[in-house]
Amino acid sequence: MEGLNVGANDYLSKPFAFTELKARLQALLRRSHNQTQTTLQADDLEVDPVKHTAKRGNKTISLTPKEFSILEFLLRHQNEVVTRTQITEHVWDYNFDALSNVVDVFVATLRKKVDSGFKNKLIQTVHGVGYKIEKKI
Repeated sequence: MEGLNVGANDYLSKPFAFTELKARLQALLRRSHNQTQTTLQADDLEVDPVKHTAKRGNKTISLTPKEFSILEFLLRHQNEVVTRTQITEHVWDYNFDALSNVVDVFVATLRKKVDSGFKNKLIQTVHGVGYKIEKKI
């Protein structure tokens, strides 16, 4: 009972049957699968991390793996300012030179692909800090 009171979803007392364990695990997986949102959205931009696709309106956006990773990171942190260092740590490894302007170059290219031809520009620069995608309410 203590385990459930501190946040556990389920428990089995010993000894237990492996068939019961398997059935409980399958039930948990079904529950979590039904609750998982597979797409990330902001305005008319939709990104599916599972299928590795991006589209805005009716336009499919072709992205490199790094561009996709940056866009996904921005969407997962909507309404938050994401620093260049955070992007660097997420997309590249710890040996990456954070002082280079490669993040700015990638975001500029990404902005052309995502915002070009659309009145509402989604990728915003927060000068001296980083970037954000602001979810419109």
